[in-house]
Amino acid sequence: MNPNQYLYYYGPSYTDYDRITNDIQLVNDIQKAINGEYSAINCYEKLAKDAPTKEEKNQILEIQRDEKRHLEEFSKIYINLTGRQPSYKIIEQCPDQYRTGIEFALKDEQKTVDFYLDIADNAQDPLIKGKFRRAAADEQNHAVWFLFLFQKNSNESYRQVEKYGAKGALNSTTLELPQMLIYALQDEYLAQARYDNILATFGNIRTFTAIKEAELRHINALLPLFDRYQVPLPEEKSQLFITTPESIKAAFAAGVQGEIENVSMYEKFLSFNIPNNLRTVFTQLRNASLNHLSAFERGLARV
Repeated sequence: MNPNQYLYYYGPSYTDYDRITNDIQLVNDIQKAINGEYSAINCYEKLAKDAPTKEEKNQILEIQRDEKRHLEEFSKIYINLTGRQPSYKIIEQCPDQYRTGIEFALKDEQKTVDFYLDIADNAQDPLIKGKFRRAAADEQNHAVWFLFLFQKNSNESYRQVEKYGAKGALNSTTLELPQMLIYALQDEYLAQARYDNILATFGNIRTFTAIKEAELRHINALLPLFDRYQVPLPEEKSQLFITTPESIKAAFAAGVQGEIENVSMYEKFLSFNIPNNLRTVFTQLRNASLNHLSAFERGLARV
């Protein structure tokens, strides 16, 4: 074996014959690493935009700067080994929800640490070994930061969800008309976001598609009441409270639990002395949610 075949050249160009490495696995792994870095850069751009605080945004952008440096270094290695430009493509799609995206990034960084250490172990050139070992150390540091952000957002989401939608209504000791409308709309938003997530994850499931359309009608039934009683619309932040189910069975179970809470919320509202137009709408939505609950229970029994 030519001991110089893995040297990391930055000098003048060599012939194709001199530059092409015999280690196809190494070249393929480096191309995979390039695509992984390119995907991470794009994902972290999205996460930074969705970050709830400036502090979190800045931390994600700092991680992204490391990934850009890795991409540049790996691209130079690839060019010096093969004499050609690498390709750049997104190989993993970044989740739409911020907290789910943070969890996705955490798991990806952890896998990448092992991958880069494997590349370093298999490479012959000490410069390539060094580049990937240092990159692996960076990725481990990134994983620690994403774990911190994920735990931080999980704790905040847990605290907030207890005051949001049906949970907020059921946990509230006092309820006025504006609060009822806000909790009701929040919960319908939450249901829409939950079903959007499930359909995006598992594809078109007829039960979820039909109920998602019904939830949109629920929202449209509630919105005129905000105008009627001059109640400001709440901020739509249901995405913060959505987690992706591990299976279709878990998705149906989440639907069952969501509808149980929804029905309980409307029954609590109906126990108060409220205007007739609110009573009519809340009764209709409660009855529709009872139908949805039955549909989810049947679906859960089938899967």
